[in-house]
Amino acid sequence: MNDAAREQAWVRDAQAGSSQAFGHLVAAHGQALRAFLRRLTRNTAEADDLAQDTFVFVWEKIARCDPQWPFRSWLFGIAWRKFCQSRRGWRRMLLRESRHAELRDPVVTVDPGLGLGLDLDAAMTGLPPEQQAALLLCLGADFTHAEAA
Repeated sequence: MNDAAREQAWVRDAQAGSSQAFGHLVAAHGQALRAFLRRLTRNTAEADDLAQDTFVFVWEKIARCDPQWPFRSWLFGIAWRKFCQSRRGWRRMLLRESRHAELRDPVVTVDPGLGLGLDLDAAMTGLPPEQQAALLLCLGADFTHAEAA
């Protein structure tokens, strides 16, 4: 049995309630999913929390997964949406805190021309989140361009 057929069988078995089959799916994709989320969040603990939230959601909604389509694409799409939801919540909190801080503290600016070298993280930071995710999926998780899209 090839990998795709094995994965389809795991999805069907998980849909029938097999926690062992779901465990196989987690084992097959967990490391790549965490790596993707770590690059997006730049925070190991936050990435691990998002990965856990993703797998809990996937277990609860596994019936929605079409075994004929790649499970990995469905899984990473859910992880991307979980990341976006976390960013929206984080931005709201930062906005509340910054409004409060403006009342207490003067604004401090940092000169961006301090001689910091250009690296992958800096380049990624300049991209919109959707492009960051697509790049990470292609380079870090071996997705094709179509899968990443």
